[in-house]
Amino acid sequence: MTTTVNGIDELKALVGQTIGPSDWREVTQADIDKFADVSGDHQWIHVDVERAKTESPFGVTIAHGNMTLSMADGFRDQLFRSEGFKMGINYGWNKVRYPAPVPSGSRIRASIETLSVDEVGGGWYQLVQKWTVEVDGGEKPVCVAESVVRLLE
Repeated sequence: MTTTVNGIDELKALVGQTIGPSDWREVTQADIDKFADVSGDHQWIHVDVERAKTESPFGVTIAHGNMTLSMADGFRDQLFRSEGFKMGINYGWNKVRYPAPVPSGSRIRASIETLSVDEVGGGWYQLVQKWTVEVDGGEKPVCVAESVVRLLE
């Protein structure tokens, strides 16, 4: 279920709250191969299915860490929407970590915790949210990162 806020006061009220989790999404080998093509990272642990079966400690190929981070944005609309702003922009990511792999064929989902909302001048506000992406059946998260978004009121 999407949490929708309208304006800065409702956004500030989310500080300390966790939203989610999202629906599950499968990470297919085809997705991993496409990401490898776009990023230029064709390391065998991502794209060589046969070699991964015998040489990888995971027994299968795994998604690129940056692919997992990129997929987090795909969950945003399921989790959070802000209204009452002229625009919002992705300002970057803080403290990105990949504590566990995402095996090909597994499912991931995300949740977000709003950490801060600060005025940064000129009508802009900075929203920092901690994203936690988990794999179905996993013991550790597969990605933990702080999203930084700028919103113009």
